[in-house]
Amino acid sequence: MGTVIDSHFLALTAIVTVGYQFLFFIITALLKFDKVTDFAGSTNFVILAVLTLVLKGTWHFRQVVLTLLVVIWGLRLGIFLLMRILQWGEDRRFDEMRSNLGKLAVFWTFQAVWVWTVSLPVTIVNASGRDPSLQAADIIGWIMWSVGITIEASADQQKLSFKNSPENRGKWCNVGVWKYTRHPNYFGEILLWWGIFVASTPVLEGAEWLVILGPIFLTLLLLFVSGIPLLEESADKKFGNVAGYRLYKSTTSPLVPLPPVVYGNLPSWFKTTFLLEFPFYSRNLPQEGQNWYRTDRKQSSSGVKMG
Repeated sequence: MGTVIDSHFLALTAIVTVGYQFLFFIITALLKFDKVTDFAGSTNFVILAVLTLVLKGTWHFRQVVLTLLVVIWGLRLGIFLLMRILQWGEDRRFDEMRSNLGKLAVFWTFQAVWVWTVSLPVTIVNASGRDPSLQAADIIGWIMWSVGITIEASADQQKLSFKNSPENRGKWCNVGVWKYTRHPNYFGEILLWWGIFVASTPVLEGAEWLVILGPIFLTLLLLFVSGIPLLEESADKKFGNVAGYRLYKSTTSPLVPLPPVVYGNLPSWFKTTFLLEFPFYSRNLPQEGQNWYRTDRKQSSSGVKMG
């Protein structure tokens, strides 16, 4: 059945993705209801993985495992984000888009590209008729996925609990895994999708290796476009004048988890070159002396309440 449209399901998954995202775009545009945005993205991954597995119908062990990993990740993230936005209210990312159909269309188009591209490793594995024996790459990839989703899920839950606590109102999250990286959820997501790619490599041949574009696209997206840069800008504007936050930022890795005592003592060139502490992550951080003030050691260790 897989040859009805194309042997690698590339056209099929593109059509399904565009159709699914277009449906939610219409809902958002007509009803001004943007609470389903992240749910639409996450569940689209699940649909593509299950659809390609069923259409191919070979049910190889590797195909079933990778599909299951995507389903677990997609449903967990989709339900979590849906419940969170229903609890918090409107998605502020759409404040400028609700009345601008063009910007809204660009967002949904980009989300469709994200889903289709990042899904490539699983799509190609599920479309393949090859079934090599279990290899070290499979085990390594599954371990990477397991570590990644554990970190991502832990980070999501810890931050949600932190923000739901009235005593933490107006503070930045630096508890749990957030002590070791400013963006643990993104680290977990990048790691798990690279794990899925690694676990797909025993099947890949020739041009199929281009599926590496999936995790590369995700990594670049979170590092340079819609992930870390936006959150760093927001946090710097909120807390940039607080000494405790500045200390947290200078001693906490942006992505790769490290003990603060280690990261804080590394030279700037090393942080930038090997740990992705790019200068533009701090372009909105006020210079010392520009209306910023010091806080005591106790405040800086637990976040500072903004008055």
